[in-house]
Amino acid sequence: MNREEILSRSDALHERVQRFALANDGDSFDAIACDIARFQADAIPGYRRLADARGSLLDDASALPAVPTDAFRLTRVAVHDSADDVTRFVSSGTTAEARSVHALRRTDTLERLALSWGRKALVPHWPARRVVIALAPHPGAPATSSLGFMMRSFIASLDGRALAADPAGAAFDPDSSARWLASPQGLDAEGVRRAALVALERQEPLLVLATSFALVALLDGLGGERLRAPKNSVVMQTGGFKGRTRTVSPGALSSAIARAFGIDEARIVGEYGMTELSSQAYEGTLADAELSGPPSVYLPPPWLRIHSVDPVRLIRLPPGEVGLARFVDLANVDSAVCIVTKDLVREVDGGVELIGRSPGAPLRGCSLTLEQLLPGKAAGGAA
Repeated sequence: MNREEILSRSDALHERVQRFALANDGDSFDAIACDIARFQADAIPGYRRLADARGSLLDDASALPAVPTDAFRLTRVAVHDSADDVTRFVSSGTTAEARSVHALRRTDTLERLALSWGRKALVPHWPARRVVIALAPHPGAPATSSLGFMMRSFIASLDGRALAADPAGAAFDPDSSARWLASPQGLDAEGVRRAALVALERQEPLLVLATSFALVALLDGLGGERLRAPKNSVVMQTGGFKGRTRTVSPGALSSAIARAFGIDEARIVGEYGMTELSSQAYEGTLADAELSGPPSVYLPPPWLRIHSVDPVRLIRLPPGEVGLARFVDLANVDSAVCIVTKDLVREVDGGVELIGRSPGAPLRGCSLTLEQLLPGKAAGGAA
């Protein structure tokens, strides 16, 4: 395909995904997923090789060949040339492994869908506004962190006002250092205290967007202090401790964070996402939000499917059995609509439980897929 055809087909699929996700226009998940897969096979030689090696006609969403997340470390996974990238999300690089790179040609689909599902998990109907801060480094401009991009969108959409006790005349700045409270120098606990007081003065919830490791750093900085935060505040917690020398059990961390903010543990909501995906899953523990589910079960939106698959054959396992996490993400129009990770999950209650990471060497099914995906990479960087 030439560039004009790639862009035209991509734009049409983006619009179709947004209508399906945001307007429930009656389109079919399976039909959209297969059309995206066929588009990607036409545009990415590596994915065409993978489909051919599997004998796949790309006509069954439940059996689409999955691209291992390792491929994003080893080659470019994109339908378009690098000149059409608007940004490239790069994984955190907390281990010695090369970082994954997810090249994006458009970010509006990702942003609109992330806000839609994030609101359902994190934002009760009242009040409409809240004070939003991120225990994360600033993501850059353009953002190079998918998590930072999402956090910045939440700050702009769910708050959108100057972070000051008296905001009259003050301009809103989503990039203010008062919003981004983690840096290589450490965690700004004083900034969290100030934001909590602003929320109290406005009589609005405080929404804290944070990684698990940043929350541990906050607890260290508070030294046992309890913050003066609104009782209806919410903490979004994401990520684990991969590559870190210090870990804290999920139960102990939730208990300590709830105590520090003076909130119920159910108001600490887990988020599950990754650099290679454009969509996220959340716990449904917040009683006054739209999502509802038991703790530790991550609920995907209608445009994302998560299944547990056998590590060798990469076929779906029965509910309750532990396997690798396989995703079909309609928002991944321009990269890989179907991916498989080394995360271990179990399908339960309409979502998945996270069991951990597969230990040791790459699993055989993923290794064989990489062999089919990578040889003979096309000029211009695409697999």
